[in-house]
Amino acid sequence: MLADKGYDADQRVLLILEQADKVAVIPPKANRKHQREYDKDLYKDRHLIENFFANLKQFRAIATRYDKTARNFLAAIYFTSSILWLV
Repeated sequence: MLADKGYDADQRVLLILEQADKVAVIPPKANRKHQREYDKDLYKDRHLIENFFANLKQFRAIATRYDKTARNFLAAIYFTSSILWLV
């Protein structure tokens, strides 16, 4: 699971993920007593994905979901994604 520092909580998040045999890629907060290790390269990839969704939401029709059907909305996402990929 990729998440930001806001999800660095032992009881609520990290222990539950560990019990489910999931790997948490969550950087520790600066004030944490016991700093944990995490995969920094994978966390950088998360940043790229977040930036993509931020750019996708710059298109008004996507941000406000103008299309009534899921099929048309998905087509609009494909179209805007291809525009972002080409730019």
